[in-house]
Amino acid sequence: MPVLSQGSVKIDHTDEGHGQPVVLIHSSVSANRQWRALTEALRDRYRVLAINLFGYGETTPWPGTSPQSLYAQAQLVRAVCGGLGAPLHVVGHSFGGAVALKAATLLGPRVGSLILLEPNPFHLLKQNGRTQAYLEARSLRDHVKCFGSLGDWSKVAERFADYWLGDGSWSTMTEKRRAAFAESLPPNFHEWDAVMGEESPVEEWANLTARTLVVSDPATRLPIREIVAIFAQACPHWTFHTLPEGGHMAPLTRPDLINPLVRQFLDAGSA
Repeated sequence: MPVLSQGSVKIDHTDEGHGQPVVLIHSSVSANRQWRALTEALRDRYRVLAINLFGYGETTPWPGTSPQSLYAQAQLVRAVCGGLGAPLHVVGHSFGGAVALKAATLLGPRVGSLILLEPNPFHLLKQNGRTQAYLEARSLRDHVKCFGSLGDWSKVAERFADYWLGDGSWSTMTEKRRAAFAESLPPNFHEWDAVMGEESPVEEWANLTARTLVVSDPATRLPIREIVAIFAQACPHWTFHTLPEGGHMAPLTRPDLINPLVRQFLDAGSA
């Protein structure tokens, strides 16, 4: 995979296909390998770049000397987009959706389309009085921070997996899968600072010029449902699509549902 150097930071990404550029931003724990099927579905018409965020693949880990921010993660996206033409399109899942929103503010009118798959800018919950949802997200954050600080990544992984993959998911995993999942979690320790510490109001994102699609499962976890509701109220000009099933991890587990939606939205904007 190509590795872009920006000062002391190395940014690992894939780059396939030709046409208008589409930048894919992965969720926590999964890395850019989650986009293999979507890349294959888009590369005949688009130049598809799938970035690894801080601590994934060969991208430089977050140093931990200060709290991570969405701005810092978005700078990775901005760097990869540096030599790309316009319009370019950005797709983000979960934490990647929060990064995609921040990147879109930095890239401005260069972004033609923005696709958010169950985005998680949790700070919006506190800003908009969604207390129950905010406390639920904060509880998971506190668990990750507590046991991650102690180096007990298996304990972090069990709750994290059951929360995002579905109750009981951890108990059905093989030992090999459990070990791989736990080994992928350390970057998430810092990502909570980015999503909880952000201060951008929803109105800032409502003013983005990009065509925007938000995809969610109505049966997803409460914080995501509430974030989608906040966007639906503040951004009525955006497009919202609900999935019949799939849950929060549908981009990985149900690409048959997600990938056609992404392709259709991109094609409609670049025709």
